[in-house]
Amino acid sequence: MKRLLTTTLLITLALTAASVLYAQETKTTDTAKRQTRITVGGDAIVQTQPDTAIITIAVVTQGKRAIDAQQENATKTEAVVRALKAAAGTAAEVKTSGYSLQPMRVYRENQPPTITGYEARNTVTVTTSELAKLGNVIDAAGQSGANDITGISFTLRQDRPARDRALQEATQEAMSKAKVIAQALGGRVVMIAEVQEEGFQRPPQPVYQAEAFIAKRDASTPIEIGSLDVTSRVQLVAIVEMN
Repeated sequence: MKRLLTTTLLITLALTAASVLYAQETKTTDTAKRQTRITVGGDAIVQTQPDTAIITIAVVTQGKRAIDAQQENATKTEAVVRALKAAAGTAAEVKTSGYSLQPMRVYRENQPPTITGYEARNTVTVTTSELAKLGNVIDAAGQSGANDITGISFTLRQDRPARDRALQEATQEAMSKAKVIAQALGGRVVMIAEVQEEGFQRPPQPVYQAEAFIAKRDASTPIEIGSLDVTSRVQLVAIVEMN
């Protein structure tokens, strides 16, 4: 009798456990059937003002001998650097960014090239956050002897506020898309399973060519500063529960 009761109890427990397990599996299956995953992306572009300008200026000299081109270039470059530092102010960075001395060659058919002289090029880069002084800096360069001003590029050193704003707006757009899709499917977003920032694009640097900068040395050079675009993109995976 005792053995029979024990056997009956074990069978009852086994049936109960099986019933509970079946109920859990059924619930899990039902939940899985009622949920789906959607992947959406969000983009945002934030416009902001540049805070830094980079001007590239060169002094180019030529001479019959290499030493002649070098010496003339050194004298003119020294004058240009002094003028740039005075016009840009102490907060600006004025530094040499390149130097070259190359022979000038004449090519004739069926003959080896002939060296007719030498050209020296000393390139100076001015980096400044005082954008109001740009016209004066360019004027000073031309008036002091610079004869190759390749242009101006604008950039954004303090880009964190603009990046954060772009990232926030991109995320909000992605969330909005997920909600719209969920509603169209007759469900609702219950969880964000994954979020990924796909990429941040630093603002392009608009470049202003400088032919006109040295055309009129008796006129002040006007500089119009535009805005820069900071772009962000976010991709997220949302869990949608179907009604």
